[in-house]
Amino acid sequence: MFDARFARRRAARYRRRGPDATARRIVELLAAGGLDGATVLEIGGGVGEISLELLGRGATSATVVELSPAYEQQAAALVAEAGLSGRVHRRLVDIAEDPTAVAPADVVVLHRVVCCYPDHPKLLGAAAGRTRARLAFSFPPCNAVSRAVVATQNRLLRAGGREFRTFAHPPEAMLDVLAGRGLAPVLAHRGAVWQVATATR
Repeated sequence: MFDARFARRRAARYRRRGPDATARRIVELLAAGGLDGATVLEIGGGVGEISLELLGRGATSATVVELSPAYEQQAAALVAEAGLSGRVHRRLVDIAEDPTAVAPADVVVLHRVVCCYPDHPKLLGAAAGRTRARLAFSFPPCNAVSRAVVATQNRLLRAGGREFRTFAHPPEAMLDVLAGRGLAPVLAHRGAVWQVATATR
């Protein structure tokens, strides 16, 4: 699903247009709280565009964790082009299964990640456990329209022989996971396609 061709498209789009609208919103929300000297953990970061943006806003270093190795070449090129070599570290790890594989960070980000993971309590619990100060994540709303879209996507994926599935988890349940791990979550943006929640320690 997330192969080298997909990674090339994501990197090319970032070079042309910068981060997508939801990613920009996440960056602005985090930047509003100040980023000077902050460390960043981007979970499921793909080519790492949000990390690059946060580093440009004052963060000192970023760790990007991914499940697919297909992003590595494109991510490395973007880091070099931004002049940020040595400040971005990448790991291939499922943080939900092995949370201690990466160090805690001041700021943790999950953009379009929770909707790709079947066990949202496990993933968000792990992310919260790595959060020193602030966390932000994006997700689709859980309503009749989004559930229909997810069901259609999954039927097509199944028909194509792919194992990957998408999910529209209940926002309240996801925020409850963060609250249960000592964070104070807020639904910061209610979009028709993507919503954004933030949480502070």
